[in-house]
Amino acid sequence: MNRFNEPNDSSMAEHKRIGILTSGGDCAGLNAVIRAVVHRAVGTYNWEVWGIYRATQGLMQRPPQATRLEPKQVDAALTLAGTILGTTNKGNPFAFPMSDGTVRDRSSEIAEGYHQLGLDALIGIGGDGSLAILRKLAEVGGINLVGIPKTIDNDVGITERSIGFDTAVNIATEALDRLQFTAASHDRVMILEVMGRDAGHIAISAGIAGGADIILIPEIPYTLERICQQIQQRKQQGNNYSVAIVSEAVRTESGEVVQNMLSFGECRYGGIGHYLADRISALSGAETRVTVLGHTQRGGTPSPLDRLTASAFGVAAVDLIADKDYDKMVTWQNRQVVSVPILDAIGQYKAVDSQGTLVKTARGLGICLGD
Repeated sequence: MNRFNEPNDSSMAEHKRIGILTSGGDCAGLNAVIRAVVHRAVGTYNWEVWGIYRATQGLMQRPPQATRLEPKQVDAALTLAGTILGTTNKGNPFAFPMSDGTVRDRSSEIAEGYHQLGLDALIGIGGDGSLAILRKLAEVGGINLVGIPKTIDNDVGITERSIGFDTAVNIATEALDRLQFTAASHDRVMILEVMGRDAGHIAISAGIAGGADIILIPEIPYTLERICQQIQQRKQQGNNYSVAIVSEAVRTESGEVVQNMLSFGECRYGGIGHYLADRISALSGAETRVTVLGHTQRGGTPSPLDRLTASAFGVAAVDLIADKDYDKMVTWQNRQVVSVPILDAIGQYKAVDSQGTLVKTARGLGICLGD
């Protein structure tokens, strides 16, 4: 486990050309990472930084699609949402879908693009899926890779924080704050459906912070009977309304996945809020409404905590390259940035601990978790 020190004279004297890309779904704080990488690499080491467009797809193009980044270009990026480099969460390069319906291994094209740019190292910003692909590409293509974790789901292993999570929680919490008043005004049950591909970190964190009465996460099974009991108990206490938050990955009471079929044939999570609303209304008689936040959780100005985390991660990633300490991912642990092997990080999926502090806190506050 590596902790970071000031650069030495030898690392500052060696000129490098490094690349940076953002991969997978977008989130708040990505541009803050890019800004930090550019400032550290150019300002401290006098290196070149090349931003690669649309993740690995930019390296597949000929010539590779990239642009040299200077501090002046990225100074205003600290507060920008999304990613100025673009991203993609489609097309595994080891089985890339072609226009004729076939798939092709295009990993060698990506490695060739990296070498055509004359890069000495690559910083990849992504979640566990993206980092797994990037690490495999690095192994087969001779790429010196350093990883930075980002995901609004906060489910990357061995790090307490991933870029984008705090902003997503803030947005969900604000939505709960607003729903409290309209729920109370109309004596309704309001259900907020939030993102969370497989983990309920956003729901449990925002639910506690936003004063939800019911929190449903995929890690804890629920029954509709228990949810309706909570609604009835609140009525008996003089509260004729309830506010619930549910992660999109929560299944039906019988264990079925709730998904939507999109026009281009892809299935995605979505609809558990409406499923619950129909059944809660039928069982309890409560007037029920649903709000689905969707991609609003990915956008917006990054929170101060996400900007701080992104800045610390960007600086630390550059320092790893200066030390030639590759195949590592920067993490936040015990109030500091340390590095761990990428393989260890992606090999330890981080779900919500059903016996952990947040779950115990929710139960201690009388919040119903459905069980």
